Amino acid sequence: MVVSRAATVDAYLAELEPQRRTVVATVRDAVNAAMPPGYEETMAYGMIGWGIPLSRYPETYNKQPLGYVALAAQKRHYALYLMAAYADSVQERRLREAYAEAGLRFDMGKCCLRFRSLDTLLLEPVAEVVASMPVEDYIAA
Repeated sequence: MVVSRAATVDAYLAELEPQRRTVVATVRDAVNAAMPPGYEETMAYGMIGWGIPLSRYPETYNKQPLGYVALAAQKRHYALYLMAAYADSVQERRLREAYAEAGLRFDMGKCCLRFRSLDTLLLEPVAEVVASMPVEDYIAA
């Protein structure tokens, strides 16, 4: 797994090769457009992350913001971590169905959706998953 030491999202993007930067920036823009209010974009665990700030929800087990979505350029693929689609949730099933309907390979672990290019990522269903969980619902879960 590739981990960046960049302190900011802009620094993370700047260290990527131009083609990889374009992919990550496109997905980032889609995630930002779909993100419900209250989540904050930061660098988290060496990748771009969106989560609930500690000022809103300080009671986390690791004293870090509660992560909701993360995006990373790995060595041979890209990874989009979607906590709303964690482990056989309704959102995960919807993603699986969308990929089947599009005839695309669905490569997802518990919450990590892996893709090799923008052509193999369904941005609209991903945006729906991102938009599906307001901060209050995520905290309750």
